Amino acid sequence: MVLALGLLGPAIAVLPLRWVSVESTAFMRQDEARGDTVRQIWVPAEHISPWLGIAVVASEDQKFPMHHGFDLESIRDAMDDGAARGASTLSQQVVKNIYLWQGRSWIRKGFEAWLTVYLELLVPKPRILEIYLNIAQFGPGIYGAEAAATNLFGKPSALLTLDEAARLAAVLPAPQRMNAAQPSAYVRDRAAWIQDQVRRLGGPGYISLSSAEPAAVTGAPAERP
Repeated sequence: MVLALGLLGPAIAVLPLRWVSVESTAFMRQDEARGDTVRQIWVPAEHISPWLGIAVVASEDQKFPMHHGFDLESIRDAMDDGAARGASTLSQQVVKNIYLWQGRSWIRKGFEAWLTVYLELLVPKPRILEIYLNIAQFGPGIYGAEAAATNLFGKPSALLTLDEAARLAAVLPAPQRMNAAQPSAYVRDRAAWIQDQVRRLGGPGYISLSSAEPAAVTGAPAERP
């Protein structure tokens, strides 16, 4: 019985993500529980600028089209550095944001890994990216591309430029402290690096690939604030 629940439970939790719009996540509910206002508007992928998708991939997970949920090389590098920062793929972040809690623990990482396996098995890559773009936090209480574009740039997410998309991607490590609309020097520098990586990867068409090695990551900032 326990084994059946362990195998079927994650599938039951994850499979609806193929079709259901995600308009609330564990992270959003935690914000609401603290009394914070949460702004999020789900929009389909075709209503989001393709620049944002590739900017996020360039910033957070350049092997996204090729891996199966885990970037083993980044995990190994992070372990060598004595930290887990920077090792999570977009798939892992989707799982964490929707189902789990903030903070770091081996228990949470175990749940994250197990659910990520199911996410990659049951949900296509383009859909995973669509979900991520709709639930990622881009500012205090601002979740998803549409809320970010309208609240920070006064436009729908479909009209985001590469520069704006890069600035949004640049704040992902610390959206509570960094502002894409009024970027610090760090955000501007990181956004410039992201734009360079977008060009190296070949632009939005890169995230439709399913094979081949990604372009080499070069000149990445060594530290995030």
